[in-house]
Amino acid sequence: MQSRLNEKQILILGIGNVLWADEGFGVRCVEALNQNYEFGENVKIMDGGTQGIYLVQHVQEADVLVVFDAIDYGLAPGTLKTIYNDEVPKFMGAKQMSLHQTGFQEVLAMAEFTGHYPADLLLVGCQPVELEDFGGSLREEVKAQVQPAIDIALAYLTQFGISAQRSAGTSQALAPGQLNLSEYEQGRPDEQAACRTGDSRVIGGAVGESTK
Repeated sequence: MQSRLNEKQILILGIGNVLWADEGFGVRCVEALNQNYEFGENVKIMDGGTQGIYLVQHVQEADVLVVFDAIDYGLAPGTLKTIYNDEVPKFMGAKQMSLHQTGFQEVLAMAEFTGHYPADLLLVGCQPVELEDFGGSLREEVKAQVQPAIDIALAYLTQFGISAQRSAGTSQALAPGQLNLSEYEQGRPDEQAACRTGDSRVIGGAVGESTK
């Protein structure tokens, strides 16, 4: 077993925007992972949201990078697909993290340019059903793939000596409470109410960074 000084640094990253239905798949994966599992100190679980270039420093620090995201593979809706190492940037090249921010392919390129780049990468992507429903949640086909995606990641990490323990669900949340999946789904206003007073889940709430 590696000493603490020689332990690989693991970054488990969910990216996407929970406000746009299945675009939130990656964030929902790390949310569930954080709620239900515990890791050693060398494992960081991070809601990357739409932070773009601000993720570079975290990628630079990682020896192993696991990314969850909604990816248009051209497959049947709800299909999971895993991509490894040098192939990962190719599947994230067209994906912008927001209209005005850096795409994740560029985040990886910046990290590589500095010479601090993960030796091992895994992308666990899910084919979305719907990306145009602002304020909507994951569609059932995609929601059903959250735990299978987590299982893939956990199995992958065992080769690096990483094992997860089931937690009691007391971990600090990665995002504000109103953006957690159950509260988010229950709190969506109807269209008339949203037009009159806005959506309280969105107004004043942002998907920010939090780490474990």
